[in-house]
Amino acid sequence: MILSLVDTAVASGARRAEACARLSIDPRTLERWRASGALEDGRRGPRKAPHNKLSNAERERLLAVATSEPYRDLSPKQIVPRLADACDYVGSESTLYRVLRVHKLMTHRGKAKPPVSRPRAEHIASGPCQVWSWDITYLRTPIRGQYFYLYLMMDVWSRKIVGFAVHDAECTDLASVLLRSAIESEGCYGENLVLHADNGGPMKGATLKATMEHLGVIASYSRPRVSDDNPFSEALFRTVKYRPEYPNKPFASLEEARAWVAAFVAWYNDVHLHSAIGYVTPAARHDGRDEAILAARRAVYEEAHDRNPERWSGHVRPWLAPATVRLNPIQTPYANTTCETIAA
Repeated sequence: MILSLVDTAVASGARRAEACARLSIDPRTLERWRASGALEDGRRGPRKAPHNKLSNAERERLLAVATSEPYRDLSPKQIVPRLADACDYVGSESTLYRVLRVHKLMTHRGKAKPPVSRPRAEHIASGPCQVWSWDITYLRTPIRGQYFYLYLMMDVWSRKIVGFAVHDAECTDLASVLLRSAIESEGCYGENLVLHADNGGPMKGATLKATMEHLGVIASYSRPRVSDDNPFSEALFRTVKYRPEYPNKPFASLEEARAWVAAFVAWYNDVHLHSAIGYVTPAARHDGRDEAILAARRAVYEEAHDRNPERWSGHVRPWLAPATVRLNPIQTPYANTTCETIAA
């Protein structure tokens, strides 16, 4: 019966290991039964209780001690040494954890706030000036321990760099000035713009927060101690520092650093064909010129296909760009993989 149930589940699309787990049997045991032609379940289970099993009296005493007033706010790692100092032993830390877990007493103990699992800050952009991401990175100087700071603000949907600045300090006031300048240049006042950043000091400074509230910008932050919740800015910084033109030596002056960054932004926005947006430039996608470019490419490929259809083993390349882009998409089990999720 067990073999028949597993075969039916596998034929329906389930994994054999998952089907065996539901029946509390190891996949290797199943293979051994098939090889030997066994017709009965050969498992017998334990014939007797372990000799070191806690008695009911010992278990009740352990629970009474762990829930007593002196110890009810302490973890087992704190309870065991205190009992040892009092010349008492009720069990090891692992025993206390196991018994408390069975009786569903492994709740948060103490006055400190229990850890909170925070969901991802998912944002979906279907056009420009809906979701922006920004961050600050270091630029080397000739003096050890002293850096210039590159502020970069980008549009998540189009990947266009909408604002940048290079300063000799990290400051929330400078970030506020950059945000005002970027919104003014893009003309997106009061459009419920989401600005995503990590949890750095300049990102959460009072001046920047006040500026965002005044401009109607919605603040979004990465989860604490999660390094990949601001992926678009991190990817952009990697592009910056792995460009062949990126200097091998430190920037000699602030003016030199600003000049190099300005040249990089011009190349990135207007020359670079970004793979995640259909190999068009971020500026073209931001301005809506990408649809005509992609349509022209499709026409070229369709014409080439019509001239020599035997040379094409499959469909003509569609030359598409994602309609929406997700920042920190929430992962759902068994989600359908689409072009949109891949591009996001």
